[in-house]
Amino acid sequence: MTLLSIVLPAYRVQGYLEECLDSILRQPFTDIEVIGVDDCSPDHTGEVLDEYAKRDARVKVLHLEQNVGLGEARNAGLRQATGEYVWFIDSDDWLADGALWSVANRLRTTQPDVLAVDYAKAPWNAAPQPSKLTAALAQDPVPDVFALRDHPHILKIFHVAWNKIFRRQFLIDNEIQFPTGLYEDVPVGHAVLILAERISILPEVCVYYRQRRRGAITGTVGRRHFEVFTQWDRLFAYLDGLGERAAQFRPQVFERMLFQMLLALDNPERVSRGMRREFFGKIVEAYRRYLPREGYPVPEGKLGRWHAAVASGSFRRYQMTHLRDRVRDGLANRGAALFSLAWRTAAQARRQVFRFYYRLQLRRPLDENLAVYSMYWGRGYGCNPAPIYEHARDLAPQVRGVWEITRDRVKEIPKGVDYVVMGTLRHYRLLARAKYFVNNVNFPGWVVKRRGAVHLSTNHGTPIKVMGVDQLKYPVGARSMNMSLLLERCDRWTFSISPNAFTTRVWERAYPCDYESIESGYPRNDWLANATGEEVAAIRAKLGLRPDQRVILYAPTHREYAGGYQQMLNTTQLVTALGPDTVLLVRAHHFYENAGGSVHPQVTDVSDYARVEELYLAADALITDYSSAMFDYAVLDRPIVVYVPDFEIYRATRGLYIDVVAEAPGAVAQTQDELAEAFLSGEAWGEAAAKARQEFRSRYCYLDDGKASERVIRRVFLGEKSPIS
Repeated sequence: MTLLSIVLPAYRVQGYLEECLDSILRQPFTDIEVIGVDDCSPDHTGEVLDEYAKRDARVKVLHLEQNVGLGEARNAGLRQATGEYVWFIDSDDWLADGALWSVANRLRTTQPDVLAVDYAKAPWNAAPQPSKLTAALAQDPVPDVFALRDHPHILKIFHVAWNKIFRRQFLIDNEIQFPTGLYEDVPVGHAVLILAERISILPEVCVYYRQRRRGAITGTVGRRHFEVFTQWDRLFAYLDGLGERAAQFRPQVFERMLFQMLLALDNPERVSRGMRREFFGKIVEAYRRYLPREGYPVPEGKLGRWHAAVASGSFRRYQMTHLRDRVRDGLANRGAALFSLAWRTAAQARRQVFRFYYRLQLRRPLDENLAVYSMYWGRGYGCNPAPIYEHARDLAPQVRGVWEITRDRVKEIPKGVDYVVMGTLRHYRLLARAKYFVNNVNFPGWVVKRRGAVHLSTNHGTPIKVMGVDQLKYPVGARSMNMSLLLERCDRWTFSISPNAFTTRVWERAYPCDYESIESGYPRNDWLANATGEEVAAIRAKLGLRPDQRVILYAPTHREYAGGYQQMLNTTQLVTALGPDTVLLVRAHHFYENAGGSVHPQVTDVSDYARVEELYLAADALITDYSSAMFDYAVLDRPIVVYVPDFEIYRATRGLYIDVVAEAPGAVAQTQDELAEAFLSGEAWGEAAAKARQEFRSRYCYLDDGKASERVIRRVFLGEKSPIS
């Protein structure tokens, strides 16, 4: 019999599920089965589960025909489980390294009915924070195996299901089932501890409990949080059925009930201001219904004062108590915040005047047919916004597009394209009045998203290196980045473009905001998909390239750990090795300008070239590293060589979603000699490289069919939802 069945209910977790599954399946302990329960999820969650099941026989997938909620999904998984023990893991959390070994050893040595493990909260914007369990056990230790009657204080263990492993037959014998509705852990988490004859606690962090910025129901305001009262009613009814066996624990259970209800009341992400009086009244009803005759352990401090307010039944008393606590705990920093206002320079004063003008313009009606376009903070005309602009002139001609541009880049705007210089009064007016905002990065933080406005984030690449909040896990990933401000800007997104299902899942986790993903392919690749031989020849001629020359484009990404531009390739040495008929085009990351120069006549710096798509079309092959350029270039089905001499340091300091060595779309080189040999030997054009490229294209480029711009325009400007065939 398998030792451990891991039941993984999954609903709208496409951005987190892979990390969860990897944390389970890559552990050295293998005597497990994973039962993924797709709770009729409308995103790619079910597909991710199926992909893992194909690769690993330990994974079984159950697709539910309708959404039943977390409790019933767990029950469905339990019915499929065959292990001696069962662990219900939430699919947006993940396991610590070595957790399965530690759990298995404790299960085998103690044979408990219930094993509770420690966990760490993992906020989206900070390092994981250990729970208080280990510290509590140090003050009041328990033996390796015990019953609750001997250590009733253990009822304070977080009552959720995912921090406990259950003997499966114990659950069956006691007919333990998770109820429907929110807070479904309440009737189970306490009951199992009361019923168990053998409890064990492993004071080791085994689970990382993700604190999602967006998307978690526990962090969403709404009336569903009133379901907590129903769940506690169910628990007390169950305890009544147990009679004397449960009577001795009712004071501790009662205290736990008030603890949870009051925390929910105090959380504005659960209970809105307009619902607080009603919610408080429900707490008072529960207090009076279940108050033990012999009393209960009233906490000290702030919680004790809140309990007293509940006992009085006065919401006004609770409000005043709460207000005094807030005054005591906060407001001290307001003076410091005011003091931090600095004397403004003349330029800053001018900007403040313009911002005042902007606020006045915000009072005027939206221009329903005005769209502001931007690329890389006004640094030109291109990337995904450009083809959207171009195709919208035909598909949505009623929408007038204007590009914001820095003064020094005006010359890059094509003839006939309307533009506005950034920082001018007209610029502020357009930003205040426009309905549509299209950008491959974010507009400044001071830009207000008005009611009815539509912000389209086109993004600017398929992620290889970690992005957004995932960068917080790596030493240099979020250096000098204010993640909270970044996500406040991302909160304005109405739509976010994704080139494939993989990216959709990554964006959901990396940018946890409330937007609709448009899985369309990247508009900038439409040109690559539709380009003709005549266009390619014309571009090469424009660049001064002869038809008989072999043209290789080198497009590396930025390396944060280096602290500035670092040339990883000796371009002169490479072209010398490849011979006189090879031309190397060098395009540095957009953070740098004119950083790829060389005095060699066969090397051309194209870092400042306006349209990178023209460079792709001109090149016979691509050399890149961790850049999203490989996904775009793969649309052309031409050779790609991945050159990563710093693979280990980059992966450790910046983090990767894709192992570009193992999953490269072609040949891989980690030294300059290997790079030259890949071309000289013909490996770059070989059968193995072609097969790798085809697999890569099938996974990441399947939507790049030349119609991405149309899909985006029909959804954003025309309001259509049906896909384009």
